[in-house]
Amino acid sequence: MSTRDDVEEFAALLRQLKARTDRSYGSLARRLNMNTSTLHRYCAGEAVPTDFAPVERFAAFCDATPEERHELHRLWLLAVAARQRPRAAEAASAEDTEVIANAEGGLPGPDSAPASGHPWYRRRRILVGAAAASVLMLTLGSLSALSDDRPPSRSAQSPDRAGTTEAGTATRSATPSGSPSAGRSASSSPSSSSGKKSSASPTPKKEGPAGKGTSGPASGGGGTPLTWTADDQIWEGTCGHDYVIDKPITEVPPPPAQQDAGVWAATQGAVHGRLTKVQITVQGRSSTAVVLEGLRVRVVGRAAPIAGIDYAMDQGCGGGLTPRYFAVNLDKDRPVARAQAGNDTGSPIPAVKFPYKVSAQDPEVLLVDATTATCDCSWYLELEWSSEGRTGTVRIDDHGSPFRTTSAKGLPRYWYGTNDAGARAWVPTERY
Repeated sequence: MSTRDDVEEFAALLRQLKARTDRSYGSLARRLNMNTSTLHRYCAGEAVPTDFAPVERFAAFCDATPEERHELHRLWLLAVAARQRPRAAEAASAEDTEVIANAEGGLPGPDSAPASGHPWYRRRRILVGAAAASVLMLTLGSLSALSDDRPPSRSAQSPDRAGTTEAGTATRSATPSGSPSAGRSASSSPSSSSGKKSSASPTPKKEGPAGKGTSGPASGGGGTPLTWTADDQIWEGTCGHDYVIDKPITEVPPPPAQQDAGVWAATQGAVHGRLTKVQITVQGRSSTAVVLEGLRVRVVGRAAPIAGIDYAMDQGCGGGLTPRYFAVNLDKDRPVARAQAGNDTGSPIPAVKFPYKVSAQDPEVLLVDATTATCDCSWYLELEWSSEGRTGTVRIDDHGSPFRTTSAKGLPRYWYGTNDAGARAWVPTERY
């Protein structure tokens, strides 16, 4: 069965259950603590929930029988797997290309660290077998990446880039910012990103000055002892986000699913409106602990907010999880990344406290929320580290260019919903 068929079967059963309630999408969504647009996308087959909990609430409210609930869960599993298949195929194709290029001396080799997805926060003690198996797989992958005795920076053209993964995520081998390769634009690297706006253009882009971190005598071949990935296409609750686009509503296509946001934003010339959420995954190169000492913010440009229209991907999302994060106010003269606690359906999630240890077997995910109400801001992050008597600073940015966030205050704001004629279209909503 095709990917579309699996998703459509799941959506068809949702529509069938909704029909028996005789309620509108808006009325049903309010009862389920869900956004109207989100529920409509699920039922239309345009998106698949990443968690079964909202589907379970939906089934209960629609008085689904035990058999229908079982079937709904089965179809949801197939739909989730179907959504992941195209991305897995792209990743496999990219890996095959890298292997071929390695044989010809083109792309970085197997010591480049793969991007990996992790939860918003980490539980220190994992007592279930499935989690233990995941850690084992991560360990084996890290050992494989370390199997080459050569130092991690092998490409003469781009020694500080380890490659890119799916749209919206930059993957790098962190290089001491005091080294000659620090601050090089990602566009000069032979690796490429499938849809990330920062690497879509072959023209090198300017970036801010590199940090002044230092590195002591190298051990085990030298090089920075950690790797990182950064994804700035993170939405609030996977469905709420704003982009400022200088195009009329007739020329802007419907909002994408979050996993397709990088390509969509790049093709529309979209800039993050009011808020940029950056998810950073940090991992050691070996079992040796690397201590993360602190996270700094560097604003390298402030201009007047760009003109255009504020396009809302949704009207906000319901959900019981608020991940812990670092709050950054870009309007301050000297922005600081302040650790904030999270909440998981009433249970507090402690804020990240530096210093913090990572290794190949024990990665960490950091979430940064950067906001502005006054400027079109260009900025990047610096992550300080220490390990075995050495210290350094790595720059976290958007494929060699700064991240970018513009104010959306006072701009006309639209979200994708049902207009007066009953058609799906961009319709006005409340401004910031």
